[in-house]
Amino acid sequence: MNPTVVLVHGAFTGSGSWKRVIRRLRAEGLSVVAVANPLRDLEGDAAYVRDVVDGIGGPVVLVGHSYGGMVISEAVHPAVKALVYVSAFAPETGESALTLAQKFEGGTLADTLIAYPVATGGREFRIDPDRFQQQFCHDVDPESAAVMAVLQRPVTERALTDMATKAAWRNTPSWFVYGERDANIPVEAMRHMAERAGSRGTREISGASHAIPVSWPDTVTRSILDAVTHVR
Repeated sequence: MNPTVVLVHGAFTGSGSWKRVIRRLRAEGLSVVAVANPLRDLEGDAAYVRDVVDGIGGPVVLVGHSYGGMVISEAVHPAVKALVYVSAFAPETGESALTLAQKFEGGTLADTLIAYPVATGGREFRIDPDRFQQQFCHDVDPESAAVMAVLQRPVTERALTDMATKAAWRNTPSWFVYGERDANIPVEAMRHMAERAGSRGTREISGASHAIPVSWPDTVTRSILDAVTHVR
């Protein structure tokens, strides 16, 4: 039985960022669901993803990009048979996206953020549109990057500072793929997380940005298909 692939986007992007990957997965005859991650708080975002998984009614390969890795690690569910971290955080319990990003040198995200208060409390962040391409997707053409900057989904400060209470990778096989020139999550952090998780397969893309579902869909798809093959 083929698993369903559930794609969870991260901060500063949306479910449409998986478009090129979705086309490739569907060409392989796979069912795919792209979740609209709320980006409000880790517990609530993970609960929403669990609800989506619960409604599928079969085995799932759960894929997370960026902060989406925090969510898939937290969204422990018996139907999830494999995890794929795509330029993503894979936290240990007690770690947040912010602490992991700051633990290693090389990230420049903080310098590009615009912050403002939200009515529900706290602050929300988005990337300065004028700096979006350089920060998020330097390997995407300028016109596409400008559209991505307009379409970006802001994330709350709470979501980035909430600490993980679960680490699904401890009991679920995981695969990792990430860019060597990621400016959001330092590459050393992703190497560390992949090794710690006992990655079944790791792909590091030379020169690639944080936005590899857009700029390197073939490589991302191959990592997902590795996980699908394992579940089969």
